Amino acid sequence: MSKKLHVGNLSYDVTDSALQAMFGAHGTVQSAQVIMDRETNRSKGFGFVEMGSDQEAQAAIAALNGQQSGGRSLNVNEAKPREDRGARSGGSGNGAWSRGGNRGY
Repeated sequence: MSKKLHVGNLSYDVTDSALQAMFGAHGTVQSAQVIMDRETNRSKGFGFVEMGSDQEAQAAIAALNGQQSGGRSLNVNEAKPREDRGARSGGSGNGAWSRGGNRGY
């Protein structure tokens, strides 16, 4: 079991501090972060919380998974390690696809 949790289906107005408070009732919160869209600076509707211990993480999952918050049913589970996606493929490397230039056909 990991101490790091993935929290999905968050209301778009949830902040880092609100997320920390939500999980703080179930143990020590080492970090809480709502993931934001870089371009719009708006929440992507999910985040990560790192609890103080595996036991606290399990307690938070048991207490909060499926609970209503901001009119949404939370999805709380163990965070999976991020896979290395490597280099992005499918483009010419010069950005022509994104600018509508050379379509390649």
